[in-house]
Amino acid sequence: MFSLTSMPSTTSVLSTYTTFAAAAMLIRTVINEVQTIVSQFIPQKYQEKVIAKFSGLFGNLPSSQMTLIIDERNGLSINEIYQASELYLSTRITPSIDQLKVSKTPRQNNFSVTINKGEKLIDEFEGMQLRWEFYCTETKQATMDYESYCSSTEVVEHKSIQLSFPKKYRENVLGTYLPYVVERSKAIAEENKVVRLYALGSFGGDCTVGPWGSVVFDHPSTFDTLAMDPTLKNELIDDLDRFVKRKEFYGRVGKPWKRGYLLYGPPGTGKSSLIAAMANYLKFDIYDLELTYLHSNSELRRLLVSTANRSIIVIEDIDCSIELKDRQVRGANPNDSQLTLSGLLNFIDGLWSSCGDERIIVFTTNYKDKLDPALLRPGRMDMHIHMSYCTPCGFRILAYNYLRVKTHHLFNEIEEFITEVNATPAEVAEQLMKSEETNVALGGLVAFLKKKKEMNCNGEANVQERKEDDEQEE
Repeated sequence: MFSLTSMPSTTSVLSTYTTFAAAAMLIRTVINEVQTIVSQFIPQKYQEKVIAKFSGLFGNLPSSQMTLIIDERNGLSINEIYQASELYLSTRITPSIDQLKVSKTPRQNNFSVTINKGEKLIDEFEGMQLRWEFYCTETKQATMDYESYCSSTEVVEHKSIQLSFPKKYRENVLGTYLPYVVERSKAIAEENKVVRLYALGSFGGDCTVGPWGSVVFDHPSTFDTLAMDPTLKNELIDDLDRFVKRKEFYGRVGKPWKRGYLLYGPPGTGKSSLIAAMANYLKFDIYDLELTYLHSNSELRRLLVSTANRSIIVIEDIDCSIELKDRQVRGANPNDSQLTLSGLLNFIDGLWSSCGDERIIVFTTNYKDKLDPALLRPGRMDMHIHMSYCTPCGFRILAYNYLRVKTHHLFNEIEEFITEVNATPAEVAEQLMKSEETNVALGGLVAFLKKKKEMNCNGEANVQERKEDDEQEE
């Protein structure tokens, strides 16, 4: 029979609870101390086993550790914390690590060394000990070939990093340590930056940024080698310098941190070389976006959101790459592209334009007058750059680049021809490449320009003759 007299008193219950709590606190303290000692004196691959065995002696106590999960991607966007952590940890590798991944691109001076999946790394910061661990899982995913429009299945890696530390350091880790990791990674990235060229799909390089595959961008073009009007060139350089320094300004005025450039002019005037020079000058990656492969506005948004900050998004030959529908009109045929002008404009300066920082958008065209005026207004294409035929100044730059000469007795004759005929920098460069002998190369250029002038004169004469014949017939 249950009796009230058999119940323990309140005092004895409180006393027992206090004793138990004190014992639990003592055990936790002991385990924490053991964890600290183990991490310092026992090889890393045995640390978890030792701590688990010791903790098992006291039963399953609440963990004193906290773990942050840092996934490689945040939805469609790149997780910059993951990128920063991976780069930072590549400089914290110790002899206790058993497996490393090593790579090197043609333009890198040193090897890139990263930790393999499953490996752990201990870092120390302001008296804290923090454990990093790399995880990688594989899943099958359906993909679309943007050239053939055929679907297939491929194995996709899902990468993450786990950061573990005592719970008492939570505020310090989030408020001080992780910001330090991000800032340190930026400095490391700037030192080791290799510009990459991204395009849809995988092509002889990696395919690590969602639908984008990449290769090292090894184009040698610089602003010094461009056969471009010096005044216009300096204006562009000043504009780029001003853009990358104005993060606070763009935030203060409420505008997305982006800049748009339209490069227009005849074929062969150096539009692609100028884009390469901009990328090499800023050390920005290039995303080559082929609109002809896209079927809808949503597909365009998905691709553009997955591009990284500090990048140049290039849409070449915008006037003929795709026939953009009217902003309110969709194709009658369901197989027609549903990509519209309004969809493109929405990314350039609409709500979607704020999904990323420090981005440059470049359109190129041979015929500026064919473009919809909506594409050309400030805020979309901020700076219009006319890539003209070769000028005397441009010729002298090319002569020095190809022949290493700054003056020659044929220069005056060549410059006179250049002012009379429309010769592109590509045509002039092609003539200068035909011989390493200065006299031979320049003599060949004179002959080429002279012939071009004669053809122009004959063409004008024929036009005049046809005009006179038409007048006589009338």
